[in-house]
Amino acid sequence: MIQPKKYAKAAKTPPKGFKSANEFFEHVFNDKDIIWMGQNTNHLHNKNYIMDAMVNCVESKEYCKYPPPEGFPELKKLILKDLNLEDMDILVTAGGTESLYLCMNDVLEPEDNVITCDPGYLIIDNFASRFSNKVISVPIYSSDNDYKLTPELVKEYMDENTKIIVLIDPLNPLGSCYTEEEIKEFAKIAEENDLYLLHDITYRDFAREHFLAAHYAPNHTITIYSFSKIFGMAGLRIGSIIGIKETINSVRTILINDLGTNLIAQAGAIAALKSKDSWIDEITNITRNNQILIKECVDEIKGVFIPVYPSDGNMLAIDLKATGVSPKEMANYLLDKKIFTREGNYTSKLFGDNYLRVSFSIPEEKVKIFVREFKIAVEELRK
Repeated sequence: MIQPKKYAKAAKTPPKGFKSANEFFEHVFNDKDIIWMGQNTNHLHNKNYIMDAMVNCVESKEYCKYPPPEGFPELKKLILKDLNLEDMDILVTAGGTESLYLCMNDVLEPEDNVITCDPGYLIIDNFASRFSNKVISVPIYSSDNDYKLTPELVKEYMDENTKIIVLIDPLNPLGSCYTEEEIKEFAKIAEENDLYLLHDITYRDFAREHFLAAHYAPNHTITIYSFSKIFGMAGLRIGSIIGIKETINSVRTILINDLGTNLIAQAGAIAALKSKDSWIDEITNITRNNQILIKECVDEIKGVFIPVYPSDGNMLAIDLKATGVSPKEMANYLLDKKIFTREGNYTSKLFGDNYLRVSFSIPEEKVKIFVREFKIAVEELRK
């Protein structure tokens, strides 16, 4: 009988009434009335630049061919230009998640350890556990460290076997972001200890201000880029991995997706980058106004608070601990009202019972429905 690998993920516990996580996600996907605040997806693109490019690709039947295995050169250049990293090397991947996996696979040896944070994007810990000796998940859910992995915490937890420090910036699920001084300090740590910074910048474009580690430690940084969030292309699965040529040449030797990334998605990604200046301000203005509505609601409810405000992502956490209401109860209650949110244990092993994560890159009128129902839910559930 085949035994599960030591790094196998525990099966996701589906919400009440569903046999599996897949059945649950099929349900919320197919219910067109669901307000989508559970996966940090972006539903605010009103202009059709991206869609039109993909439709043109379909109508021309270009999808009958394989694309270049590392991504279209035009797309690669546009991504590097977007980050001002034109002197770096790049591979286009099937989403930021594939880039994270490739990084862990390529860099890590069995004796290495990896520093991540809790709360965080737990799939990174899973990937790291497959190729390293140990994953050190640093508890960060505290105002003492501004709810993020600080250089001081890294120094406390790292040792001579630390090979990768993971910086999710801005951080899913809290929305905390790094200052330029903090990024410079991380860069110094990486260079002095000959280790890598894995800089996951999936939510970068929602931030009020953002700094790339690759600008300060280019030889010791691997940057993970995604089209899922600001570009609103989550279902198309496209991203990239960026680093110096030596690093990316090494990653090339372990590529699985040797026949290229979705051609239609690449057409959309090219259009997304070319049109970005025409729509990004509108989207960030809406998201920032939406989180003001959520903050005003939370401030009116005793025992509830937002750990990181303003969030520099398109999501934030709402701490419910003092109310006695569990995040899972809250998520199930809201789901009955056709509002999809996520309980904290999706992004934290240590603090999942504290908070509900909600994303707000959706139309304002839907946020107002959430605000109304959330107030009612707290009072109903804590009775």
